[in-house]
Amino acid sequence: KGDRKLLEAVVSKLNALKPDFACYTGELIEEAKHLPETLELLRWISAPLYGVPGNHDYWANADFKVIAEVFRATGGAWLMDATARTADGKCTLSGLTCQSGHRPEPVPGTRNVLLAHYPAWMKRFDGLRFDLTLAGHSHGGQVRLPFFGPLVVPWGVDEYDWGLFETKTGPLYVNAGIGWFYLNVRFRCRPEITVIEI
Repeated sequence: KGDRKLLEAVVSKLNALKPDFACYTGELIEEAKHLPETLELLRWISAPLYGVPGNHDYWANADFKVIAEVFRATGGAWLMDATARTADGKCTLSGLTCQSGHRPEPVPGTRNVLLAHYPAWMKRFDGLRFDLTLAGHSHGGQVRLPFFGPLVVPWGVDEYDWGLFETKTGPLYVNAGIGWFYLNVRFRCRPEITVIEI
């Protein structure tokens, strides 16, 4: 949304954590005019960055080729129904677009990480098992009431609104994200960068 200060803080925090690689699960921008500045800041990320598009990226008509160049420059990849291996060969990352029925196959002998925007899509992968699936889209609901949970979640979330879930395809973590949608409000649902050891 053009909040440079927020994104600079996120990139700074991410670099301070010194991860082996970083993952993004969609909704980079809401308007195409913010893409150049966003990509300028993402170039500062010191870890390989892997990611997939979210529905807002499609709605904004984001230039996926330009995004792919920036992700590739970090040593990572923009995974449009594609698979990539980390430089050390230990992890295989597969990414889903929001518009296909792609069914990635886990690679034996590596840790398999699946990146998806819609958490509920895990139900499409019966018979497959991933070491970890990362998803977004829900924003954690943004507003969560005690003993009730989120007031509203978008389509494509189902019961996977926020946090760690065990599914038939393996563990799924749904991140609450760092931004917001529609109203700039969060309650009992802080923005987050999640550190996971696999």
